[in-house]
This record gives sequence, C-alpha cells and structure tokens, in this order.
Amino acid sequence: MDALPPPPLQGRGPSPKRLTAAFLGLLHSHVELFGIELQEQKSRTLNLLLFAGFALVFALLLLLGLSALVLMLVWDSYRIPGVIGLCVFYALATLFCAFALRNQVTDEHSPFSATLEELARDRERLMP
Repeated sequence: MDALPPPPLQGRGPSPKRLTAAFLGLLHSHVELFGIELQEQKSRTLNLLLFAGFALVFALLLLLGLSALVLMLVWDSYRIPGVIGLCVFYALATLFCAFALRNQVTDEHSPFSATLEELARDRERLMP
C-alpha cells in the first residue's frame, strides 16, 4: 500500500496570500498617512506664505511711515545724523532677519516625521 503524503499544516506559518495582504495593508496605511501629512504640509505652507506676505506689506508701510516721521522731527537740526541713524537701524534689522532666516532654513525638522516613525516601527516589528 502506498503511503499518502501528509496533509498540509494550516497553522504553521503565514501563507503567501496572508503575507501579501498584510504587506499591502501596511503599504496602504503608510501611503494614506503620507498623503494626509502632505496635504497638511501644503496647507500650512500656504498659510505661512499668505500671512508672511501680509506681515511684510504692513511692516513696510509702518516702516515707511515711521521713517518719514523721524525725518520730519529731526529735519531742521539733525538732518544728516537722522538719515544715518535710520540707515544703521535698517542695516541691523536686515542682519538680524538674515540670520533668523538662515537658522530657519538650516533647521533639520522633517515634514513627514510621523510617516518615518511609523515605517521605523514596522521595520522593527518585521525584523527577527
């Protein structure tokens, strides 16, 4: 009598179908999270640009008005020192803003940190 092969064991390990489904589920959740973060980053960037533009316009108008006021106040007696003082003030303000801008640009904050953290956690779970 010929021996029959043993029946396949169902509970031994993940089948390729289940492994593929789990991988696709992880991939779907990561792509969805990336999309949400991308949309939030786009909205945040647009708001930042809008308010930065308005702030710049209003600050320039205020600066123009204050400069005219200072020059009117000192025009008769301190014309040249008044203009020099305003130029020195503008130069210092420009340097301050340039350094602040450089610090913001070189900031290494990742805009998709939640997606990267989730990928790292999944990698740790999948590695033996």
